[in-house]
Amino acid sequence: MVSRLDRKLGAIKAGRYKPTDFIIADAKDGDVGAGVTASGFDWSVKPARRRTRQEFITQIEEIVRHDVVDLMLVSQSNLELLDERGAFVGSEVKPAIRGNIETMCWAGVRHGRYAGVPSRPFRDTNLRRAIANYPTAGTDLCLYSICFTNDADLDLRALQDFAEFRAEASATGMKYFYEIFNPNVDIGLSREQIGEFVNDHILKSLASVPRAERPQFLKTVYNGPAALEELASFDSELIVGILGGGAGTTRDTFELIAQTERYGGRLALFGRKINLAEAPLVLIELMRAVVEGNIATDEAVRAYHGNLQTLGLAPVRPLADDLRITEDVLKPAAVAAA
Repeated sequence: MVSRLDRKLGAIKAGRYKPTDFIIADAKDGDVGAGVTASGFDWSVKPARRRTRQEFITQIEEIVRHDVVDLMLVSQSNLELLDERGAFVGSEVKPAIRGNIETMCWAGVRHGRYAGVPSRPFRDTNLRRAIANYPTAGTDLCLYSICFTNDADLDLRALQDFAEFRAEASATGMKYFYEIFNPNVDIGLSREQIGEFVNDHILKSLASVPRAERPQFLKTVYNGPAALEELASFDSELIVGILGGGAGTTRDTFELIAQTERYGGRLALFGRKINLAEAPLVLIELMRAVVEGNIATDEAVRAYHGNLQTLGLAPVRPLADDLRITEDVLKPAAVAAA
């Protein structure tokens, strides 16, 4: 069965892209870098409380049934539970697992200090087991991530681990998409320079990789229009996607997906922006409407709050605050578009 994700990737690579081909992915893999905090909140009860793992799985099922996202990224252990419940049977939503986890992502561990030191690669996913029963269960797609920190020894280790992963993925038939983070520690560069640093590392790390081992698409940080346009226009075989980062405001969410599409990105993979929303299904629907040009970002925020009122859910932020753009990287392009 060819998934909707595969059809969209095919259209983009063939030069037939249109906004309805934009790929929206939900990153529900926070448990690989955190613990209790990974499952988000149940906003339907007062006071709101953290979801249990089983409630988290149920929410993932609801999003899959909603059939608006194209890709659902989860941990290998949670995919097992979802498969046992038949969550992806007959669904157009493609499941994927996280194939590794940089130590910078362990920042979700309460009282941890991992975010303050240069990131190191770590991998414990069993690719062979994940793909063993595909397509009836499991998956043939995973995420591999790297964080370059301008440290020759650490970056060399990261590249060596990446090569080992590609060899194992190739041997097992596992496909992957490639996530490249910004440096997780200060390396003395401006935002513009970091964009250039990351772009060059993406391309140099793939330069010796044959087509059979190349990623299905990229996932990286939005470092502004210039960096995204530079990367997206450099190689038509590379499909560029943007990660969501922090939760931000609802306006931040809509503005990020709008700017991603406007400047050449063809995929948004959002984690906390969806997981911490009061009404994730409504948010995803409006993300789709924004990226397809059917509603402006500020009007989408107002529509979201209207839906919260209809659902009887109290917003985390007042409407006036939720209309604000708080992520600095989004502000210049938003002002220019206005």
